[in-house]
Amino acid sequence: MFEQLTDKFEIVFRGLTSRGRLNENNIRDALKEVRRALLAADVNFKVAKEFIGRIEERAIGSEVFESVTPGQLVIKIVHDELIALLGGQAETIELPRKTPTTLMLVGLQGSGKTTTAGKLAKFFAKRDFRPMLAACDIHRPAAARQLEIVGNQSGFQTVTFDSGESPLDVALRAKHEARQSGHDLLILDTAGRLHIDEDMMAEAEELYRGAEPDLVLLVLDAMTGQEAVSVGKAFTDSLGVDGFVLTKLDGDARGGAALSIREVTGKPILFVGTGEKFDALERFHPDRMASRILGMGDVVSFVEKAQKTFDEKKAKELERKLRKESFDLNDFREQLAQLRNMGPLDELLAMIPGVKKSMLKGVSVDEDALKRIDAIISSMTYAERANPDIINGSRRKRIAKGSGTSVQEVNRLLKQFSGMQKMFKKMSRGGKISMPMGLGF
Repeated sequence: MFEQLTDKFEIVFRGLTSRGRLNENNIRDALKEVRRALLAADVNFKVAKEFIGRIEERAIGSEVFESVTPGQLVIKIVHDELIALLGGQAETIELPRKTPTTLMLVGLQGSGKTTTAGKLAKFFAKRDFRPMLAACDIHRPAAARQLEIVGNQSGFQTVTFDSGESPLDVALRAKHEARQSGHDLLILDTAGRLHIDEDMMAEAEELYRGAEPDLVLLVLDAMTGQEAVSVGKAFTDSLGVDGFVLTKLDGDARGGAALSIREVTGKPILFVGTGEKFDALERFHPDRMASRILGMGDVVSFVEKAQKTFDEKKAKELERKLRKESFDLNDFREQLAQLRNMGPLDELLAMIPGVKKSMLKGVSVDEDALKRIDAIISSMTYAERANPDIINGSRRKRIAKGSGTSVQEVNRLLKQFSGMQKMFKKMSRGGKISMPMGLGF
């Protein structure tokens, strides 16, 4: 997401920083390009106009013109205003501890509500809640079945509707069952339509009044751009929407919804969906998103992903092994598995400051190569993984056959691993090993 916008920002900023001094015309010309980039990204026209106006008001002044690095100062102003546009700072999400606390999901059909229900259950389960899901879409039996599947896959109990029940009936029965079984978080998955209509809104309002949810989240498909903003405004005008979940942020969305929704509705983006898996849900941080949009990376999110994935005790044990020069293929395979758990490698690379989107164009990150490496190592005996030097020609043929790879691939892995061991030996003897998060390679 935001790739086209980031590329255009990079071009504009390159033009600003290449000049020794700036004048009003330079800045206004640059801001015209920024405005065009925002509109091309499907940002609301009024939002784009006001955003550029705020930047221009700050950027055209003596502070910028007299600065030693005026281009950098303008970039900082754009960064600050982008953070403000996205909401300023991450909203705290404090759910009351009740039996049960009720969370209501609303949105159009196809926006990702049902999958988001499972993701939210997973998110809050990690914060010591005991979630239960309730299928309040009585119009599509397939929707209830889908939520059951989501519940089974994510490991949470699901309540579905009985014949003749209304959505409110389902919600109240689910509340009772949650109370009886000790579940302290109930997530209501409501009906959607292909577009906003009176029946859907009336049903949502009745459910809102009767179920008295503690938090109402509107799920919006980021791929729909300005339509998502229109839907957001319609729901916030009719319901007590507390915030938004933007889904499909990992897709080819232009970014208009994310950049417009807060300014248009006054409500915050609370979560973003970043993939298909149930743990691919993140809290929304305006400052981090602004940095990503401007091509500045997102090292904080990178560190957080690493901290979630890597075990501190294992990291210390790994450092001890490196210092003793006992790092083997068992350790290597474990490090690979932890790295893969952090997410797609191209996304991780894009989070590193200084790595621009344009630099990653044409770079193919072969995820299958990691799987082949894992297969090769898995086909070895424990003794072979602990001491690769014993792997002779016949062993290499056996390993290649067992892993479904070629002898050449086995040879390549062993050669690369040998080079890595030599590098670690030099590092350990120089006392330069630092393993803060278990990143061993």
